[in-house]
This record gives sequence, structure tokens and C-alpha cells, in this order.
Amino acid sequence: MDVAARISVRDRERDLLAERCQKKFQDFLEQFKNPAKPEEPMYLSQANDLLQPERNTLFVDFNNLLDFDPDLCTLIQEEYYRVQRALSHAVTNFVNDHVEHLPPKKELYAAFENVPAKMNLRELNSAKIGSLLCISGQVIRTHPVHPELISGAFKCSDCNTFIATVEQQFRYTQPTICTNPQCQNRRRFALDIDQSKFVDFQKVRIQETQAEIPLGSIPRSMEIIMRGEIVETLQPGDRCDFTGCLIVVPDVAQFSTGNTGAQTDGAKKKSDGYETEGVRGLKSLGVRDLTYKIAFLACNVASSHQMFSGKSTSLRDEWAAEEMSAEKLKASMTEAEWEKIYEMSQDAHLFDNLMQSIFPSIHGNDEVKRGVTLMLFGGVPKTTAEGTSLRGDINVCIVGDPSTAKSQILKRVEEITPRAVYTSGKASSAAGLTAAVVKDEESFQFVIEAGALMLADNGVCCIDEFDKMDYKDQVAIHEAMEQQTISLTKAGVKATLNARASILAAANPIGGRYDKKKTLKHNINLTAPIMSRFDLFFILVDDCIETVDYAIARKIVDIHGGVEIPVARSPYTIEEVQRYICFARQFKPKISSEAQKYMVGEYRRLRQRDCVSGSKSSFRITVRQLESMVRLSEAMARLFITDYVKPVHVKEAFRLLSKSIIRVEQGEVELDMEASTFETTAAANTASATQAQTESDPSVASTETEQPMQTMISTTIDQQSVKIKYEEYKRIMNVLIHRLRKLEEEAEATAAERIAERAEGDVEEAMETETPTAGDEGSAATGDVAETAIAPDQTAESAPEDFSDIGGSKKSELVNWYLESISDEIDSVAELELWKTKIEKIISRLIEHEHAVIAIVPTEGSGEAASGTGDDPFLVVHPNFIVEE
Repeated sequence: MDVAARISVRDRERDLLAERCQKKFQDFLEQFKNPAKPEEPMYLSQANDLLQPERNTLFVDFNNLLDFDPDLCTLIQEEYYRVQRALSHAVTNFVNDHVEHLPPKKELYAAFENVPAKMNLRELNSAKIGSLLCISGQVIRTHPVHPELISGAFKCSDCNTFIATVEQQFRYTQPTICTNPQCQNRRRFALDIDQSKFVDFQKVRIQETQAEIPLGSIPRSMEIIMRGEIVETLQPGDRCDFTGCLIVVPDVAQFSTGNTGAQTDGAKKKSDGYETEGVRGLKSLGVRDLTYKIAFLACNVASSHQMFSGKSTSLRDEWAAEEMSAEKLKASMTEAEWEKIYEMSQDAHLFDNLMQSIFPSIHGNDEVKRGVTLMLFGGVPKTTAEGTSLRGDINVCIVGDPSTAKSQILKRVEEITPRAVYTSGKASSAAGLTAAVVKDEESFQFVIEAGALMLADNGVCCIDEFDKMDYKDQVAIHEAMEQQTISLTKAGVKATLNARASILAAANPIGGRYDKKKTLKHNINLTAPIMSRFDLFFILVDDCIETVDYAIARKIVDIHGGVEIPVARSPYTIEEVQRYICFARQFKPKISSEAQKYMVGEYRRLRQRDCVSGSKSSFRITVRQLESMVRLSEAMARLFITDYVKPVHVKEAFRLLSKSIIRVEQGEVELDMEASTFETTAAANTASATQAQTESDPSVASTETEQPMQTMISTTIDQQSVKIKYEEYKRIMNVLIHRLRKLEEEAEATAAERIAERAEGDVEEAMETETPTAGDEGSAATGDVAETAIAPDQTAESAPEDFSDIGGSKKSELVNWYLESISDEIDSVAELELWKTKIEKIISRLIEHEHAVIAIVPTEGSGEAASGTGDDPFLVVHPNFIVEE
């Protein structure tokens, strides 16, 4: 048998195989019944939906096909590319038999779900070409949708012969020769657009996920070809399962560049006007071109993230889940899943149990764990009436010493979050973090390639070594952190892209160790604008605490020794935590009126504390912190699955916010400051008076020199550098403030009693005075009583003759009172002098730096003896000062 005969027999076998597959598949569509309605076929409802103009694909569950005919499943799996056209014809026949008014020229297709043959990109080879399989990956680039010619109709330009159904092989393919025997035309053909068939066509590029890449290897990528109904269902960053088959397509980029080694002197040929050519094949064997590459032809796309019931949902269903009601969410779960979610929602220690389940192998740092847990739940995004978008994602920054588990927290979040990207600040550029505009190899058009923030859309972007980023790279993410968009204007491409991601950043302090003597803004190399965009800041300091060091060492040794984490430390599995978070994020709690009032009051406290009391906050308290409190409160409400934000949620959010941006840990407080204004003035007055007396009476000088020892001790203590722990400084400050407040309250009470007694005495005196007539004299008496009753108020409003009327205390009295309260702890005169110096310097710091105390200096004629001298001022608490608990 010659070659032509063998080809003819092979073609007939292929046709018979496709026809047999088409008949069996059509029998499956007709005979496989719906369990809910046994009288009708399973896929009749989908067939009715195909009447819609945007629908053209029938999705078949592969498990149903396996139950009906295992042999048909094997045939489709092994010869999918060969029989896919027959499967489409079977779908068309089935729809025409059961549905009326179907457009005659509408092309229908068959797609499969839940295909068991799931593979990674590294497992694909030429042996899998043409077979049905499922691959997974992350979308990194999407191309625009184009119309694709799949079946062309041509007319011969020489003899006008019509040539129909010329199949296209992913490139424009003309007939090899005119079908008219009298015409030998091979090149001059015209395309008949009306008789040709077009379909929507889109290319996307996917890449291996981080967990699939072997160590030290470059991630592999592959082009996915999508047609028909599944186009425009993907966004950069989606992790998807693609069902289809491997195919071989022409490498158009190689055709256009010709960089395959065929030309010996390419530069000379280009200069001479010759076109470049690729490697030519062997003409005698029928192989014309060798420039081919492997691509993946997809018939179905599903999300890799399993929401409920352990099934992969389509991307349209996943985005629509945000608008699903509680009844629909419950219907999409199994009974066991719903019972577990209900059990978790009733847990009295849900917050702590979730925190321990997410981070089972990290000891301590509970506040950081709580903040990151709330970040996973997130707030509620909103859109104002003017169209302004308010973000709901929470940004968290962790600053700390080395070996404090910062990177472990980031890695753990990346593992448990469905859409998470882990990157390093030093190894990432501005384009790598946001988006890049690249040129397509085939069409030479500019397309957008997603960066880390776009890939993490609706997820978390974990950025390690955040402080090592260049300034221009930090500026690039300003917009993404607040407006959650990325604006590009490059190479004629103007686009605004979504970057709705939470940012979890880890940074090291300047010098490698956190300096407690400095505030946060002096410990980290970040600008004020980018710091204000973080909702929570956490400080991790590697302190030497024996019990903590022992617990951490014990846990690390257990992990390295293979000891399993106790079940009590992980109340829930990761799958249960992911399912609960996914369910809780569907809720959109509203802020109740009580929570609104409480929130406004707490924000007012933050502003007053920041502006008046010399707070050690990392940055100025602005409305962004109020919005952070709103987002954290909504995340708390989501965590407990409630429809309204309550004051208890706001209280926990305010506590976390205070821990992160207000209560920054401090080291020792330097009390070696310059002398206060009052001390300087007093010293100058004393020096001038002494000099005057010395000039008038020389004997005074000898008298002054007789007491050098006491002055020397006092001067030595005053001039030495006095340091005190920040915690002790705050404790002493609170004690002094409470003492002054108590004296003020007692003075107010005494003044009120004195006014009341004076008013009562004046009234009684007026009543004792009797008048002979009840006429004008009585009226005058009544007027005198009224004037007498008003007089005390007028006196109270006037300036007090004695500063003791307004409360407070003299500086020396306050120092003596505190020294008396700690007299049991003082053992020597030197220690007494040291404590006296400390208290005096603390009071000076409260006056000049903290602005917590006001020092009143008496003016001339205001009672010097009552109020104290210039170096011993009268002290009262600033009316706007708030004592920190």
C-alpha cells in the first residue's frame, strides 16, 4: 500500500473514531438524568441558558461522564484534541433537539469540569500533547480580546471558485491550491468574511506558584489560549485551574525575528533589503517550518481557591460570593461545614483560638498576632455619594530587632491566604511592585504585566525588608496603599489598575537594633507619608527575659526535634480557619450609633494626647487613624460574625491602635537638661545680690565661703547626668499629677463651701435688719440683700488674692511631699539629695517638655509670701492634660 492509501485509511479511522465518540457523548447528554427531576436530562437547564447571546459553552461534570461510560471517559482523555469538534457537534444536536429558536449559525462548545488528571507546569512534556488534563498556575499577564478566524471561506481571485471550511491552525491559513482542476492558483485568494467563522480569542500567561518552584529554579511559564465564553474571566494574580489540552502552535515571534540561525550575515542582508527567514524544514517529508512552540488550549477555567464544600468554584461565582446572602452561603456548604462555622462563632475565646491556630509555632508577640488576624478579616470597603472609594483593607508594619520572627509571620500569612504574594523590598523595583508595560512578542503591542500589588489584588502583599527599599520605590506604592489603585502612563498606555490588597511589611530599625531612647520615627528609615498609611505599627524588641527566653528555646528545640505542636495550641485546622475567614468576609457590618459616639470620643482623646501631652507617638494623629479605628472595628465585628459594630469592638480596636502607635516602648529618660527658666532667674538674682553685698561689705564674702561643702554636694548632683527608666518616669509623673489634681479638687470644694457660707450669712444679716415701713424702704432693703448676695460671685470671678484659692502646690512643697512618701526607701543623705534632684528635674521636664504642669510666677504686689519666690513657683495641672493609664 502506498503512502496516499495509508493516509486515506488513517483519515477514515479518525472520522470513525470521532463519529463514535460523538454518538456516545450525545447519548450521555440524552440519557443521564437529573436526580432532582428524573424525568428530564441533567443538562437540559444549561441547554436552555445557551439561548442567551453571551453563552455558547455547555459545562459537563467529568464525574458524571465517568459514572455513565468509563470507556468514553478514557477515549476523551486520550484523544481530546482529536474529538473536540465531534463533542461540539453533539452539543449542538442535543440543544437543537430540546431548545427552540436557536440561531442556526451559532457555534456551541463542550467543556469539562473536575477532570482528575491535574498536573504542574514542570510535568508537561510532548507525550501529553492532545490529551485532556488540568494544570494550575498564577496569571501574570493578560492580553486584550481579539476575534480569531477558526474556519475561513475563500474565493479564488482567478476563477471565482468558492472554497469553504478551510481550518485555521492558529495563524492565517489559505488554501494550498484552488479546487477547480482547470485553475492552478496557489496564492491569490480573497477571504469571504460573511461565510467565515470567528470566535473571541484571548491569550494569558501563567506562572508556577511559589510553592511549586524547586529551590534555586526559575519559575516556568506557559501561554494559555482561551476562546468563547471563558475570555475576560481572569485578572492578573488569579490562581486558577485550567482544563484543556496541550497543543503545538506556530511561533510567530520566531517567524518575525528570524533569529534561528538560518542567515549567515543578517546585518548584511537587512542592509541589502532582504527579508529574514527562519530555519526551513525538510520539504520531502512535508515539514515546512520547525518554528513551533507548546501552548495550552483551555476549555474551562476554575479558581484554585476552594471556598466551600471542597470544590473549586468558577471565578464568576467567587466574585459574586461577595453579594451572596446568608441563605445562599449556607446552601453552598455541607452540613458538617456549617456546623463547624456555627461552633466557631459561639466560641467564647474565638479571637485567641484563631490567633493560635494561624501562628502555632511562633511564641509570644500576641499583640502582633491579633493585629495580623484582624488584617486577614479586613474592614468594609465603601463608596461615598460623590464616588470616592474608601478602602477596607488594613495595612500592618512590623518593626523589630533581628530574630524576632518577623519573616516567619509574613511567610505564614502567605501560606494561609488564597491570594498572597511574598516579596523582598530590596529585590523589588517600582515596576515589580506595581505594574510594567511590556511589548508582546507576536503582535508587538504594549500589554500590562502585573507586579506584586496587582497579583495580590483582594489578598495580602507581604513585603520583607521594607526599610531597604529605595525612596523612588516607596513613592510608587503611596497611591496603592491609600487609594488602592495603580496609575500608569507609559508608552502611550494610560490605565488605572486595581490594587485592592492589604500590605504586611516587615522592617529592621536603623543600626540593626531598636534604640529605646529614640522614638519610632527616628528608629526606622521611612518617610512620614508612608508611615501614616499604615494602620498598625508593632515594635518587637529582643529583650533578655529569662522566662521568655526559656519558652522560645524550648519551642524551637521541640520543632527541630520533631515534637508535634500540642493540639491545645491549635484549636482549629488551617482549612477550618480559611473557611471561617472566607465566610466572615461576606458580612458587611454597619456602625451603630453607640459605637459612633464612642469612636468620636476615643479619637478626640488621641488628638488631645498627641497635641498637648507630648505623646511619644510614631507620627501625628490624623483622620487616617480615625479611619484605621473604623476598619479595625469592622474587622472585629466580622470576626464575631455580627451585623453591627458595637462599642466593645471599638474598644478593642482602640486598644490595638494605642499599643501600636501610642505606647511606643521607651528606654531611659535623660533628666540632665538645662536649668529651667525659674531656676536661671533665681540664680541670676542671687548672684547679683551677693555681688552687691560683697562690694558693700567684704565680710559677707568670708561668711559665704564658710559653707562650701553643702553647696558643692548640691552642685555636683545637679550637674551630673541623671537617668531614669521610662516606666518609672511615667509612674512618678502620674503620682505628682494626681497629687496636684487632688489639691485642686480640695481647693474647689473649700472655695464652694466658703462662698455658700458667706452668701448664707449675708442673707441672715439682711433678714435681721427690721424696717418700720413696707414701702420704698422695704424695696431698698430687698435690693441691698440682692446686691449682697451677688457680691460673693463677683469676688470669686476676680483675680484671687492668694494662689492657694485655685489649688495646686508650690514646687518645694510638692518635692517634700513625695520625699516623705518614699522616706522608708531612703537610707542615706546622699540618696536623699539624689532623689530630691530627680524629682526637681522631673517637675522641670513636666513644665517645659511635657507641658503637663503650668508654673505660675507671682507678679509684683500679688502676694510674694503666699505664693512662693521666683525659684519656687506655684504648680497647677494643665487643664487639657490627660493622664495615661
